Amino acid sequence: MTHSAAATSTTTPPPVPALGSSATGTALGAFGMAAAVGLLSLLLNVVGGVSPAAGPSFEGWAGDVNDSLPAGLRWFLGDMTEPLFYKAELAALGLLAGTAFAWRVARGGKAWAGSLAYGSGLWPWVLASASLSLLLSNLAFGWLLDDGWQPTFAPFVCAAPAMVLLYGAGWRTCVTGAVLGAATVTPLALLFIPTVSVPLGLPPVVGSVLAMAVGSGITFSIARHLPWLVLRKPNPPTAPHHPASGVGQGVRQDAYRAARRVLKDFSETHFLANETASLGVILGVSLAFVVNPGLPSYGSGLLPHILFAQALTSAVGVVLWQRWYREDGWAATYASVVSVAPAAVLASGGSWTGIIGGAVMGAVLAPPLARAISGCLPAGYHPVIGNTAAMALSTAVALPVMGLLSP
Repeated sequence: MTHSAAATSTTTPPPVPALGSSATGTALGAFGMAAAVGLLSLLLNVVGGVSPAAGPSFEGWAGDVNDSLPAGLRWFLGDMTEPLFYKAELAALGLLAGTAFAWRVARGGKAWAGSLAYGSGLWPWVLASASLSLLLSNLAFGWLLDDGWQPTFAPFVCAAPAMVLLYGAGWRTCVTGAVLGAATVTPLALLFIPTVSVPLGLPPVVGSVLAMAVGSGITFSIARHLPWLVLRKPNPPTAPHHPASGVGQGVRQDAYRAARRVLKDFSETHFLANETASLGVILGVSLAFVVNPGLPSYGSGLLPHILFAQALTSAVGVVLWQRWYREDGWAATYASVVSVAPAAVLASGGSWTGIIGGAVMGAVLAPPLARAISGCLPAGYHPVIGNTAAMALSTAVALPVMGLLSP
């Protein structure tokens, strides 16, 4: 449901090449990964029908947070994956386990598990600042949960981690980003949902990601005037590398890269963009659904539909905007994964129109909007602003259009 972003001119560029030169290989890999997630979704749909529905469900969870420490801890962990529309503590544990695994593999000098936080080396500080901002959000606004769900998750995936990528490691950056993020993003989300989303008949995600965009902009504007923060110096860009190979080998390599790129989109919103972290969150939320289908995805029972729509929208985006990956190393294909696609599934009750229509429209609209907006930002303003603004705009456009086209 929210945004993360690629590195700006003041951060380490993501590794290149992100994708190879074969359009056929890219399509095979991207849609092959979407098909794999689709098979998982079909399995979950079957298993969910015979699940024992053990453990707590989503209903009544918010009201228990202030009366029960375990419920409060579960809510905090659930907030970590709410940007993906999962809201399940097992999903968060899977995300953290996948991240730790990737880190351990990298420490062993191996690269097969992928890089974390765009290879910047800042992922511990990214996670620390995001988690502290989330904790402050829950402490400051958790009392509102007595009235039902609230967007306490909002600062976890925008201003705080982006501040670390902009200003570097250290407790000053970590704490500053966390405090500013919690102080701006959550209050704005609490304002925009009832004043923007509800009157326009739009899902809460529109108000939430709009708050992320505006709150992040405010945060970065304040940060520019704080004497203890200094923007990181840009690293020299890495020249694109296209290894020589036979046609068949090139197609296989490009398919492999594209499949991994689709996986990365599942943890891009957390500023991790790592394949094993993504596998961890997917497996974690799948386990949560098997245990009790009434917990993930707000108890809607639509997690399998959401998973497939997310993989499909990423695959369509990777294929559509592969030139940006080749030339620039990155494109905001994850934007629809956390906005249009899952929101369309929930709005349509899991219909095929919602799954496919939301996936395609999100992939068409969100990445170019994010690119256009982020391209206008001055130095010191992370493209998370453009990415989250694109999420709000594309969702606000796509869902009403789909509503008109639905029978």
